[in-house]
Amino acid sequence: MAIPYLDIQHLTKRIGDLVLFEDISFSVAEGQHVGLIARNGAGKSTLLSLIAGKDGADSGEIVFQKGLRIGMLEQTPDFDPTLTVRQAVSTRLQSELSSLLISEEGTNLQAHTNTFDTDEEWAEVQLRVTQILTQLKIANLDKPIGLLSGGQQKRVALASVLIANPDLLILDEPTNHLDLEMIEWLEKYLQRNTKALLLVTHDRYFLDRVCGTIVELDDQTAYTYRGNYAYYLEKRDERIAATAANIDRARNLYRKELDWMRRQPQARGHKSRSRKEAFYELEQQARRRSEERAARLNVKASYIGSKIFEAEYVSKTFDDGIVILKDFYYNFSRFEKMGIVGNNGTGKSTFIKMLLGHVPPTSGRFAVGETVRFGYFSQEGMPLDQQKKVIDVVRDVAEVVDLGGGRRMTAMQFLTHFLFPPARQQDLVYKLSGGERRRLQLCLVLMQAPNFLILDEPTNDLDIATLQRLEEYLADFQGCVIVVSHDRYFMDKVVDHLLVFRGQGEVDDFPGNYSQFRDYQALKDKEEEREKKDARPTTDTRKPIHEGSDRRRRLTFKERKEFEVLEKDIAALEAEKAQIHTDLASGTLDVERITALSKRLPELDAELDEKSMRWLELSEWA
Repeated sequence: MAIPYLDIQHLTKRIGDLVLFEDISFSVAEGQHVGLIARNGAGKSTLLSLIAGKDGADSGEIVFQKGLRIGMLEQTPDFDPTLTVRQAVSTRLQSELSSLLISEEGTNLQAHTNTFDTDEEWAEVQLRVTQILTQLKIANLDKPIGLLSGGQQKRVALASVLIANPDLLILDEPTNHLDLEMIEWLEKYLQRNTKALLLVTHDRYFLDRVCGTIVELDDQTAYTYRGNYAYYLEKRDERIAATAANIDRARNLYRKELDWMRRQPQARGHKSRSRKEAFYELEQQARRRSEERAARLNVKASYIGSKIFEAEYVSKTFDDGIVILKDFYYNFSRFEKMGIVGNNGTGKSTFIKMLLGHVPPTSGRFAVGETVRFGYFSQEGMPLDQQKKVIDVVRDVAEVVDLGGGRRMTAMQFLTHFLFPPARQQDLVYKLSGGERRRLQLCLVLMQAPNFLILDEPTNDLDIATLQRLEEYLADFQGCVIVVSHDRYFMDKVVDHLLVFRGQGEVDDFPGNYSQFRDYQALKDKEEEREKKDARPTTDTRKPIHEGSDRRRRLTFKERKEFEVLEKDIAALEAEKAQIHTDLASGTLDVERITALSKRLPELDAELDEKSMRWLELSEWA
């Protein structure tokens, strides 16, 4: 059985009258990768704060393995702005290695001064610092940290935590502010990592590929699922179906009990107290069912004509020589749903701001149709009156939302659909979590009935439940959509084609979703690599084949044998991989077996890549 590194036992936390979670228990064992899922405001950040020792629980315990080293990535890291990137990483790294060691009692963090034994060890770590920061697109290590954007500082903090290589790694939204290339690199890095991991993220592909256990905070309770995200979805659906059946039975009992309560003489009340208490429990269950039921929200968009927008040979160059667009022409179609992807700094957000008229192009123009009514959900968000109630902020935009076909929805109903229960709607804005504020801003944009939605990094800070609601909304949306996002799962579900910003004004139009683009790009990269290999001069001393000859290179006897063995090996590895996925999804494995299989998967992928590449080389001559 794997050793539990972190054990949360019967933990309860309240903030005022609000109960975040009550009597929850779960653990993170040696080598186990655990994903933590919850709605915004359900207590994810508070739980991480409790684990870090920055806040105290009302009851319960958080117990660590003795001598454990912990590394934690917070959503908003704090750096001394006067330090250079190199100094900031070194300082943070020394801190990670010197202060986050669990005391012998296993219940708190204590100081520990052992760091590096030799200069050679420190030099090796410095080399890893450079390598990982380069992967995370932080090139100038002598730049003051105060001159970096918030996203860049988050990447510096991420690099520091990864380089420290702690026994237990706790990452809070690590994919925020990473571009797709960096996300895929981090995904592979964590797949190979055999240390324990507790991960909070809204990136569902990332969860599915990195984590072998999912813990969900829901309704003040923690539910543990021994499998990846796909397995969690399957088992969660079964749990909800069972709960729904119980609630339906409760509704029938509720009607009977309600009838009994109404007919009950007041004088007999003291003799029937237990039955009354049971009634009130049934009433709560029945009401919960009606509150949780949410039909698809098909909001009517404003009329949009046939002319949307035309980018007429637009160019954009900044003074420092960075080229965003170069003679870019595009005619946007009615009801089109476009995704925009590309590395950070290639101009995705600038393109959006030019379309909206916030940033002027260097040359060319955007011709926008007269009926187009933009709804813009930006990375920066929008100002909100902190002293207003949530419901009042929404009512300032609209009292009623027109769903079309004579159907209408009140502001309160609209907020409920986007996971603000009635009690939460009465709270002041300043009491909302960061994710809840983002969700409120999204509601304000959608309520204005735009016919052209522009969503710039909409998935940052939104929980998975909200993303599911938004995906459902966009699937039914009768208008145009442009999405800039690094969330691959979200892009796959929402868009039908991509603009790929490659940098220095190069933009490709790809007719498919993100996963299809990645498959295409992988094949293209392999083909280019093969062409480079074929073009290289060889040192082969054998007699060359003359031009015009029908003779071609043949496999040697040894290569033929290798080719046959490779085919068998690849088939066996693929079968093993399929079996591991089946076993992980079965829900019958113990933690030790899940950990072993999770370690084996990245090894299998590496072996398959290596053998497949060699098989492709030999197949050309077979």
